[in-house]
Amino acid sequence: MKDLFEAQWLGGTVPLKNRIVMPPLTRTRTSDGDVPNELMATYYAQRASAGLIVTEAADVNPHSNGYAMTPGIYTDAQREGWRLVTDEVHRNNGTIFLQLWHVGRMAHSSLMPNGEAPWGVTEQRAEHSTVFAHDADGKLALIPAGTPRRIATDEVSALVDSFSQAIANARQAGFDGVELHGANGYMFEQFMNSVLNTRTDRYGGGTVEDRTRFLMEVVEAAVAEFGPGRVGVRLSPLGRFNSMPADPLAEETLLYVAEQLDRRGVAYMHLVYELMPEGNMETAEFKSRFVDHALLARIRAAFSGAIIWCGGFNDSTNAQAALDTGLVDLIAFGRPYIANPDLAERLKHGWPIAEADRSTYYTRRGELGYTDFPSYQMRTSGYSTV
Repeated sequence: MKDLFEAQWLGGTVPLKNRIVMPPLTRTRTSDGDVPNELMATYYAQRASAGLIVTEAADVNPHSNGYAMTPGIYTDAQREGWRLVTDEVHRNNGTIFLQLWHVGRMAHSSLMPNGEAPWGVTEQRAEHSTVFAHDADGKLALIPAGTPRRIATDEVSALVDSFSQAIANARQAGFDGVELHGANGYMFEQFMNSVLNTRTDRYGGGTVEDRTRFLMEVVEAAVAEFGPGRVGVRLSPLGRFNSMPADPLAEETLLYVAEQLDRRGVAYMHLVYELMPEGNMETAEFKSRFVDHALLARIRAAFSGAIIWCGGFNDSTNAQAALDTGLVDLIAFGRPYIANPDLAERLKHGWPIAEADRSTYYTRRGELGYTDFPSYQMRTSGYSTV
């Protein structure tokens, strides 16, 4: 029987102090140039009691940026900024992976180099979805995603190289591993969706091998850089978020991906089950009770690494119940980690879970709603973090 609070090894190489995961949470607190900073280092270090921290998504090149003030990992300054983060997390005995993404069509020309069109698998726009970019008056706001440009075959191969360099930068910045963001309607999933991907080249949607080729090439680059057991992949089975079309081949693709990731020595699959096809991440709702356990069992049979389950968990009872199914190994708590830096201790001891003010999720107001949440013990002792 798995216990939420027991220590174990991830991928046979990475020690975790418990089965609790802090998943990626975009917070838009970077410095100019999308550079991670000391404030971010404090934020992640405060949460180092999680078994595993997976950072907010980092851009792999300038065309990857779909949301203002999200961090990158493609410049020297960004790499050194992330080094501040990993040093602080490790100083607090934490384990941290960097999530890497390319948003693909989920972008706007106001954030692209020289005002170019976003990069897309095809020219199909995400008709009902928004991005955090500059509006017509130059102000940051949630605005409709732009119309993408279909990137050429050689540009896809070049993008694999961008990921490879970003992965190398992540290792140099001191990360314990990397997670590839293949969920929520971003570039990897855009390629994998058989309805959206109408390409006819070697990355096209005609066969499962072709539409997953881009992901597998990047996975191979990540495993080559970090070694087996230090690479994860996040997926959203049957997801419709960010205007993704319903895909009749979704289960076939998912099970194929699980088998291929297993063959390549991937440490974990991070499964997020989401329902809403529209809106943004602040309004999306994630409900684990809707998970198809039969499908999860088929994934479990195909993949021998760890499975992280992310979807509406907010206390130790429902998290332990998920572990008790025997289908998953680690539980991710998303929003509870915003206002509870000591979430692992609160869950273990049954202490109250605080709630954050949503208006501070994405802001430039520094520590407000970011690093100013005290631990439960500090709160009850009358201390403050500021």
